[in-house]
Amino acid sequence: MRRDLSIFHHRRFVLLFGARTSAVLGASIGPVALAFGILGLPHGTPTELSIVLAAESVAILATLLIGGVVADRLPRYRVMYASDGLSAVSWAAIGVMLLSGWAPVGVLVVWAVAAGVGTGMFWPAMTGVIPEVSPPGQLQAANAFLRLGENGSRILGVAIAGAMVALVGAGSAMLIDAGGFLVSALLLGRLRLPRTGTIEASNIISDLREGWREFTSRQWLWVVVAQFSILVGGLEAFYGVLGPVVAKQELGGAPSWSIVLGGESIGMLLGVVIAIRIRPRRPILFGVLLTFPLALAPLLLGLRAPVLVVAAGALIGGLCIDIFAVLWETSMQRSVPEAALSRVSSYDALGSLLLGPIGIVVAGPLAAWLGARHALLVVAASVVVPTALALLAPGVRTMQMPAETPAAESVADVAQPPEPGAVVAPVSLVTAEPAESVAQA
Repeated sequence: MRRDLSIFHHRRFVLLFGARTSAVLGASIGPVALAFGILGLPHGTPTELSIVLAAESVAILATLLIGGVVADRLPRYRVMYASDGLSAVSWAAIGVMLLSGWAPVGVLVVWAVAAGVGTGMFWPAMTGVIPEVSPPGQLQAANAFLRLGENGSRILGVAIAGAMVALVGAGSAMLIDAGGFLVSALLLGRLRLPRTGTIEASNIISDLREGWREFTSRQWLWVVVAQFSILVGGLEAFYGVLGPVVAKQELGGAPSWSIVLGGESIGMLLGVVIAIRIRPRRPILFGVLLTFPLALAPLLLGLRAPVLVVAAGALIGGLCIDIFAVLWETSMQRSVPEAALSRVSSYDALGSLLLGPIGIVVAGPLAAWLGARHALLVVAASVVVPTALALLAPGVRTMQMPAETPAAESVADVAQPPEPGAVVAPVSLVTAEPAESVAQA
């Protein structure tokens, strides 16, 4: 464990960790502030809120593939810096509109789209930049600690979001959301990583085609993405609609549902702690097997289990999904060529999230047709069936974790060329980082 914790001796990883922790904290406050802010407007309605949220979601999905191309062409930390800067400006603009009371839905949609573009551009670059900041042999630990920081920030943000809205108002809470992205952008701007992308600016279609070849050439990769496309659609229906409906109708409302969500959050924290240390020989097979327990919470709720039992199922599911996520990210980062990693990541994200909005849309009619309890059993099946089918693929069962390549291992500590007029700090021969940052660590 001491060796894993030594990753915090590396300045670039600490900057990335701080950036993600700050951005996720703000982003966790944002949805609550946005919802209450729009609903609190004189003209605010649930329909307007849905339109704004849908605009952001569509913008994310529409931007992911372009984000992958851009991140493989340009220094990834700069793409992330610009993306978080755009998100900060967008959410700040919405916050100012809510504070002023002048918030036409059309203008809110414009800024929500801008925020979605920032998110869609950010994620492919994020996947590609982690190997660049990870010390040699610590890529899995880097993924795990980043997720640990994100989960902790998410839990804190959700816990304080309601109080923030009550104390300072929805508009001011949105400004706090924007501040989290601003701090992230400032930290990312200090990374100053050497450029590692190798593709030249060319036809976007040909770049996407090359990324698609990399994506489809690995059976384990596209099979699991197809599995998650269905699985995420079902879980979005559960957490977004069906779970709250059952909780309101039969379990006493929001307090009971909060217990279930709290169980999932605790499980996610435990999962990343385990993921720091676990090293399965066949990570994709192990990870896919871990997705079966995601069916527990909807299954138990559908079978009328007590709230604490459902929360226990959610805890197990949260634990398993975060172990899977760390193994998945590490496997992809080690298997895909660095020059195509962001494009492959964009196909991964797009495919995995594609059916999420559809799951939310069909959840209500499904509950009306079958009843909410029976609809939850359908959700459980949407987890179990595609997971079982994924295990039929030989690539899923046989894929073994590749070793980190020397290039991927050394990037995090490559000495950067000095800027004109810059004073060059002494460099430690042990870490290849500026001596002053080693001393601070």
